[in-house]
Amino acid sequence: MKVLKFGGTSVGSVQSIRFVLEIVKRSHQAGEKPLVVVSAMSGVTNILQKMAEDAANGNTFEDAMLELERRHFEVVKQLIPVKSQNPVLTKLKLLFNEIEALLQGISVLQELSAQSKDLVTSYGERCSAYMLSKILELHISQTSFIDASLYVKTDDNFGQAEVNQELTDSLIQALYQTQAEQLFVVTGFIGANESGRLTTLGRGGSDYTAAIFGAALNADSIEIWTDVDGMLTADPRMVSKAFPLPSLTYTEAMELSYFGAKVIYPPTMLPAFSKRIPIVIRNTFAPDFPGTIIQFEAAKSAFPIKGISSIADIAIINMIGSGMIGKTGFSGRLFNLLARERINVVLITQSSSEHSITFALSPQDAHKAQQLIHQEFELEIGAGQLVFPEAEEGLSVLAIVGENMKRTPGMSGKLFHALARNGINVRAIAQGSSELNISVILDKEDLKKALNAVHDAFFAALNKTLHVFSLGTGNIGKTLYNQILNQHDFLLENNDIDIKVVGIANSRQMFFDVDGINLNAWESQLADAGEPADLSRFVERMKAMNLPNCVFIDNTASALPATYYVEAFESNISVVTCNKIANSGSYANYKLLRDTARKYGVDFYYETNVGAGLPIVRVLKDLMMSGDRLLQIEAILSGTISYIFNNFVDGVSFYDVVKEAQDLGYTEPDPRDDLGGVDFMRKMLILARDAGHIIEPEDVDLGNILPENCLAASSVDDFYEELKKSNDYFNALRDQATSENKVLRYIGKLANGKVTIALEMVGADHPFYALSGSDNIISFTTERYKNRPLVVKGPGAGAEVTAAGVFADLVNVGA
Repeated sequence: MKVLKFGGTSVGSVQSIRFVLEIVKRSHQAGEKPLVVVSAMSGVTNILQKMAEDAANGNTFEDAMLELERRHFEVVKQLIPVKSQNPVLTKLKLLFNEIEALLQGISVLQELSAQSKDLVTSYGERCSAYMLSKILELHISQTSFIDASLYVKTDDNFGQAEVNQELTDSLIQALYQTQAEQLFVVTGFIGANESGRLTTLGRGGSDYTAAIFGAALNADSIEIWTDVDGMLTADPRMVSKAFPLPSLTYTEAMELSYFGAKVIYPPTMLPAFSKRIPIVIRNTFAPDFPGTIIQFEAAKSAFPIKGISSIADIAIINMIGSGMIGKTGFSGRLFNLLARERINVVLITQSSSEHSITFALSPQDAHKAQQLIHQEFELEIGAGQLVFPEAEEGLSVLAIVGENMKRTPGMSGKLFHALARNGINVRAIAQGSSELNISVILDKEDLKKALNAVHDAFFAALNKTLHVFSLGTGNIGKTLYNQILNQHDFLLENNDIDIKVVGIANSRQMFFDVDGINLNAWESQLADAGEPADLSRFVERMKAMNLPNCVFIDNTASALPATYYVEAFESNISVVTCNKIANSGSYANYKLLRDTARKYGVDFYYETNVGAGLPIVRVLKDLMMSGDRLLQIEAILSGTISYIFNNFVDGVSFYDVVKEAQDLGYTEPDPRDDLGGVDFMRKMLILARDAGHIIEPEDVDLGNILPENCLAASSVDDFYEELKKSNDYFNALRDQATSENKVLRYIGKLANGKVTIALEMVGADHPFYALSGSDNIISFTTERYKNRPLVVKGPGAGAEVTAAGVFADLVNVGA
């Protein structure tokens, strides 16, 4: 036979009960001899508790009573034919009258005992199970309603009764032997003490009832029908990528459920565990999905852990003092005291010096526990051997669980790296010798971020989500968004990286969407739903969203965003930038950025600072990291200047070439920003610093391309006028180079710690001679590449290649 337990959502509405009906009929027709255990309709237990509390406080409860009747009567009227409704409605009305009479008594006494609360709340299951039995009876004639309080015998601990297993088993077995042909519909959650007074089995009590009946009758399996597809890898309300697990061992399920997985509760499994009866978690609303099977031995898994569980609200108490050191029985006194007062301890950790003990418990028990400890250890505290116990609230527990963790190196490292990488501080740690569970306590506000970060780390075969906050919507920004959009599916499939742009800002507006901005419509969203831009508020919002794996992208040419890089690093947010200002300012700031990024374990990528999409910074770092010694760098690192001199040929004026370059978008709005060499200087400065040299901007020997009259022009229009007047100057330079079979090149050099940039004439034997278009080129002369320098060459200007470089840096953060 098989036990089918249906939770509150499964019997919560007319439509859901139709699903239940089909599931039970299918099981019955398959010859599985189902026994059905039922919870109260969803929300009904809470309504009953609230009515009881209102009655005790002298408040009215009539409206809630009417709502209770309406919900049950609606199901009867929809699912039972009119001619058969009257006896069912009459019985339910009698039950509701009993509830009302109880509440009136509580109201008169203005007292709500645990016993009275159990009696009131028991009606939720009694009403739903009776109602469902009458609905099933229309389809399966031999159906009987069973009040579990007649068979599940407990002690007098109202609200959390303990079951007398031996007596309960004998009563259930006797029932089944006399009516084996019946389809039983059993009330979950409730039992009765020796005097016949109603008790409840506590949290997850209906699941427990199913396990009790299943174990007593040696069921083939116990199916828990709920509203999810099984036990998931994490709470889906907090981790969107959580997915159902096909199988778990009893031990794994116990660990997960103990630390907050609400699909099933630890006591549920104990009777099944003792008989090795499989428990299957199924979805009432997707009955064909196989769900999760919990059994003695689970199938092998490719993942290092089975799941991540959590308790959202927890408190810790710290006991500190020399009075614990070497004192036999101290822990026994402490935890026996808490056990006597029924205070549940979730987690314990103790320093090896025995100078401190930290334990976690429910925040509701924290103050009581403090007072009890103070009373028990009053002498030690008075003598200064113990400090008065400190309680801290606003904390959460996160636990990773799985039998694959046993004897697997690196599990703790992966967990703590994922947390540290995202700036999550661990307050306490606990791990048992079974190696099934590693638990950490952290700030409650970090729980969601931590769950997502750890889920990404351990279930990497899914994907890692990068949350991007991007400044700049010019050519580079727009192009980057298009590239992310077009490559999104490819990155998911081939790199296991999911990029979500969650914040976009320009100088006018900013827009956020925690679920990811639609990159097909970001411009309209920014324009229509954006708020006024404020960079400090943008950064504050980025930090406040507290998402895992965050990246701050700066696609501007402004100095202001760079002032927030350190703040981003300190919030464990990586930075990707094509903005050269931060790296080419003072050396102290350059060093501060790297030191801060390293301290907080985040990335700082700026490949596009030097060669747009060319891998120049990365090549230099690889050479340095591998132990090669740099002798010299020669480079042309301005695509704009490269284009201008490559097209400055006979018959073309220098003015015309510069104007054409600007029309093509190669130059800055003021071409002097390019031709003045300042941009080139910044690139060489960054390379020199990355090569290990302490160098300031004023240390660079910057040669001019433009004559003084062009540099001194008061506006862009005046500059072009002066450029026309200087035609002879530029023609003379070109003619001289031509006469010597050479070409003009604006070349930067790094040698012996010195950086020079100058306009040179180079011949056919020079690697820069054949440069064409807007290409950049760089030559690395090192100990390994001494006779034939390592040369990197390619496009050095344009939104496409620059955006591609930013995109590559972003993907490297994900990698």
